[in-house]
Amino acid sequence: MVSIKFCGLTRAADAEQAVALGASFVGAIFAGGPRALLPERAREVFAGVEPGIERVGVFGADALDVVRDVAAIAALSIVQLHGDPRAADVRSVRARFGGKVWAVARAEGSLLPEWAEELFREADAVLLDAHVAGQLGGTGVTLEWEALARSVDEVRGTTPVILAGGLRPANVAQAIRAMHPDVVDVSSGVEQAPGVKDHLKMRAFVEAVRGSRA
Repeated sequence: MVSIKFCGLTRAADAEQAVALGASFVGAIFAGGPRALLPERAREVFAGVEPGIERVGVFGADALDVVRDVAAIAALSIVQLHGDPRAADVRSVRARFGGKVWAVARAEGSLLPEWAEELFREADAVLLDAHVAGQLGGTGVTLEWEALARSVDEVRGTTPVILAGGLRPANVAQAIRAMHPDVVDVSSGVEQAPGVKDHLKMRAFVEAVRGSRA
């Protein structure tokens, strides 16, 4: 069963729609960019999200105490580290945060970063995204799924894989068949504008994910 994460949420109505559609994870951005929220605003966006749904906060190269404080204010259950984190970064965040820690490995073509294996050993899950110079994520750039799958299979072990990078209703089923992720993560692929979700696209995305299981 592939779970779904809707990320880059900026409106409570979009978070509620994500839950209504059966998403397991909802995400807010604290790493800058057009979807970035203050922690107090993220808490408001997540206010209608029932307790069983995981709340994910996306961070860049933030100070550890900032990550801890933002996570507390926004009532996060998962911290997601961008900015090319290493295993030591995961351990440092875990020492200050009681929830799960996800680490992002940004791939170039079919190549994972050289430190990917240590991330799979240390993090609670590894999120795969496309490497785009000067940007942390939300670029809409897709990965080379078939080729990348071979690299991932060599290092993933039992660690959950979250697949991001340019997913949308038209291609998510193909990506799932190629990569066999545990979670698919979508942001720009279901938007009207940065941070503003299109509920019809959200529904189409969920239907495509469910159809891939057939």
